[in-house]
Amino acid sequence: MTTLELPTTLDAALGRPGEPRAGGTDLTERRRLHLSRGTVVDLRDVPGLDAVTWREGQLHIGALVTLAAVAEHPDVRARYPAIAATAAAVATPQIRARATVGGNLLQHVRCWYYRRPGADCLKAGGTGCPARSGDHLFHACFDLGPCVAPHPSSLATALLAHDVRIEVAGDREHTLASLYGDASDARRQHQLPAGAILTGVALGSPLAGEQAAYVRAISRARAEWPLVEVVARLVVADKQIHTAIVTVGGVANLPLRLGAVEQLLTGKPATEETLRLASAVAADGAKPLASTAYKLDLLRNAVLDALERALADKPTAAPATAPATAPAPT
Repeated sequence: MTTLELPTTLDAALGRPGEPRAGGTDLTERRRLHLSRGTVVDLRDVPGLDAVTWREGQLHIGALVTLAAVAEHPDVRARYPAIAATAAAVATPQIRARATVGGNLLQHVRCWYYRRPGADCLKAGGTGCPARSGDHLFHACFDLGPCVAPHPSSLATALLAHDVRIEVAGDREHTLASLYGDASDARRQHQLPAGAILTGVALGSPLAGEQAAYVRAISRARAEWPLVEVVARLVVADKQIHTAIVTVGGVANLPLRLGAVEQLLTGKPATEETLRLASAVAADGAKPLASTAYKLDLLRNAVLDALERALADKPTAAPATAPATAPAPT
């Protein structure tokens, strides 16, 4: 029997068994497919989870803030343009108006085998990954572990390019890396323990003079999951690239940071030739499946596109707080 709980405090939400619901755009479908059963703990009445606030020089975004609100928030647009652009590109306006930061980060993979009742899928309690020998046209080209479904969160790809803390009630604070693990445990969607609630994300100080872009390659014009997505952040001074951060999604069971690309950009002239040389190594280390080798060229071209757009972007104004150094690759 399904029970709907409506706690009005965070402590009350933590004290009740069941699966938390934020916007419900993913959970509703999983309930229909019987991938989620039992009690639903709706967080809609828990105060403080739907705000965007500055605290001690960091921008805090609550777990119940919608993607539409992230995309439109003036501080996010002005100081964290890559995050705003990513949020604005997800799904459709109707979904962005309901989907939340917490829900986007913790949603389950969109693999058709996982979503098909009865498939022998590790994430659905089975023993293998049927996509490996089945239809995996939209799956990983970086084979990191047992599951080859691409990571579903575009927002995670953007946050990986920033210095972020994942705030969690009922568990320790997380980084993006510790939130998702290393993809070795294919049965888990994330590393939060049962009963823990992701309450928000805290962004480190923005970079002065940042130029950023988000690019997604999709199989149709709108409302489609990305085959490849790229976030690029650059800081350019005196016609030289001083800071370069490049993250990608849609190509692995985790969002990835492309350290080799960043290394070829940092300290180099801000020219088209530099961007081309750097994007050429974007797929280095990839291990495509039989049907995903096409993603390698798509990835290189998407990285080049994102870098070109970032270089053409208008630099952000100096932040109100002292500029932070770029987050180190993890």
